[in-house]
Amino acid sequence: MYTIPGHHHVSMLTKTASVNNHFYKNILGLRRVKKTVNQDNPKMYHLFYGDLTGSAGTELSFFEMPMAGRTVRGTNAITQIGLLVPSYDSLKYWLERLEQFNIEHSGITTYAGRDAIHFEDPDGLRLMLLNHNGGDIPGFWSAWGDSPVEEQHRILGLGTVEITVRYLDRLANLLKDTFGYAEVSRTDEEAIYQSVAGQAFGEIVIKRLDGPVEKNGKGSVHHLAIRVNNEEELRYWDEAVKQRGFQSTGVVDRYYFKSLYFRESNGILFEIATDGPGFTVDSTVEELGILLDLPPFLEDRRAEIEAALAPID
Repeated sequence: MYTIPGHHHVSMLTKTASVNNHFYKNILGLRRVKKTVNQDNPKMYHLFYGDLTGSAGTELSFFEMPMAGRTVRGTNAITQIGLLVPSYDSLKYWLERLEQFNIEHSGITTYAGRDAIHFEDPDGLRLMLLNHNGGDIPGFWSAWGDSPVEEQHRILGLGTVEITVRYLDRLANLLKDTFGYAEVSRTDEEAIYQSVAGQAFGEIVIKRLDGPVEKNGKGSVHHLAIRVNNEEELRYWDEAVKQRGFQSTGVVDRYYFKSLYFRESNGILFEIATDGPGFTVDSTVEELGILLDLPPFLEDRRAEIEAALAPID
């Protein structure tokens, strides 16, 4: 039986790509590894940030939607994104850095048993810096040497992802029974699951909340993607999702990876995505994220697409 080796990426909505670009590159110190477009709506930027090459498990991705209003928070939504930093000293460094840029924060507190700092990006996306405390990370993660953040305190990759739902048991049982996540703790109000036991880079916290469903807007999370190694595994999970009674898109070729999408019974959108071929399929490592990259099927529309996009640098 196959297992899920961790998160792949998380995709969000941003109102203004240039503001988003400044925040994630210049303040959080992530590398913009791909400047492309939404393959289903190519008049919309799709930006990816991560480590040196945008390795699976380090990626934050954003769709630009200039007409997006504010998010009306509620239940049945992905509600917080954790970013791992190396140590407690790193959190102290980040306190100073966030204050330097006038970003409100929680101070150092705790979340799911880890030291944490809570803050928001310019769109109101809720983020957490989490103390990884020298723990293991996937061996293929590779730091970006030109980050403005000091080397010993740079963001490593994705950590705990929080999902808030009306029906906790439905999501909890899906993670445990179908995808093989290990149960760390479970109450009527909160449960913690890990795709790799003991590791934050595949951890999901589920919180139960009644009330209205979240209304998406700027700063809302579109979906969580979880990792698989290759297309063979992806097809295995496609069948598993269908056997669970969910409707799957089937395998979709996103050029940089192959994936499928499905909604679980609370309405949370999951993507399952392959590690490869990765963002260097159409770019050298040195040139990642600089030019507008388009998948081959959109290349003949380049002039039209570029004319519709505002510069972001």
